Amino acid sequence: MGHFATGVAIITANDGDEPVGLTCQSVVSVSLEPPLIAFCPAKSSSSWPRLRSSGTVCINVLAGPQGELCRQFSKSGTDKFAGVAHSPASNGAPFIHEALAHVEATVEAEHDAGDHTIVVCRVTGLDVHAADHGPLLFYRGGFGNFS
Repeated sequence: MGHFATGVAIITANDGDEPVGLTCQSVVSVSLEPPLIAFCPAKSSSSWPRLRSSGTVCINVLAGPQGELCRQFSKSGTDKFAGVAHSPASNGAPFIHEALAHVEATVEAEHDAGDHTIVVCRVTGLDVHAADHGPLLFYRGGFGNFS
């Protein structure tokens, strides 16, 4: 599957007053009617249980130059939001300012899928941000983008 290029997103939410997030490359549009989106966090993730408890998430689609931000949110035990400009989306979950777009959603269902969980969410809002770059892509273990 490393030969299948994917976009990269950071899934965010609030755990009480603290923003939490994780990097995810398995994000997919599921349905237009009703509007559903899915992502697949690893069962080993220490961040997913904290995001799940909020019930609302923001899926931040990363831009080409955001490879380092992607790595920052993939590490455990660090302040993932250190130095990251963000604001509350209309559902309260943080949206990352330099992202290409963000999708606001509520968690509808979870399905067991081996060492990951398939999380299906109902889209409640979205926004496309003005960007000078294309999307951040993950391919064969590395990052790239459209030039």
